[in-house]
Amino acid sequence: MRDAEATRRRVLDAATAEFAARGIAGARVDRIAAAAQSNKAQMYAYFGSKEGLFDAVLALHLRQILDAAPLTADDLPGYAVRVYDAHLADPGFVRLAGWARLERTGTGELFEDAEGHAAKTAAIADAQERGLIDPSLTPEDVLQTVIALAMTWSPISATVTASGAEPAATHEHRRRLLRQLVARLVAAPDVSS
Repeated sequence: MRDAEATRRRVLDAATAEFAARGIAGARVDRIAAAAQSNKAQMYAYFGSKEGLFDAVLALHLRQILDAAPLTADDLPGYAVRVYDAHLADPGFVRLAGWARLERTGTGELFEDAEGHAAKTAAIADAQERGLIDPSLTPEDVLQTVIALAMTWSPISATVTASGAEPAATHEHRRRLLRQLVARLVAAPDVSS
């Protein structure tokens, strides 16, 4: 059983590299099998198809991102920084999501209720009711905008892509900027004036 799990993990790792680099259509099961020191029959037994393997890879990385960046509606600036750090630690996820967007779901939600999307917007609505977040913004718009800001330097950025090889000071500057921008974005209006 342990060997099967190790093989499955090698396949997922090899498939991550292949799909992130080439997308679903460009990925080759032969290359994945060779890199994983496995065979196609074993891969199909685990995942059913190349598309099933892609789904498993994307789900694995989505879970890792969600675990690394839990939403705290009382601290959306901190959430934005956690999303930035999670994408910095796992740049493959954004590339995989980009391929899924390009090759599968061109518009609309990419992930159906991605691990409690509705719960996240409900938490933001609750924070709005408690006066912590501007109530004139929709919870959905708040969530999407905070995520978009956090992904400004993601691997599919049209301008600058962050890298773990950059100086720590560069990342700290971006984290401070994210905290400031998100805090300003969501700040409840001062009604005492």
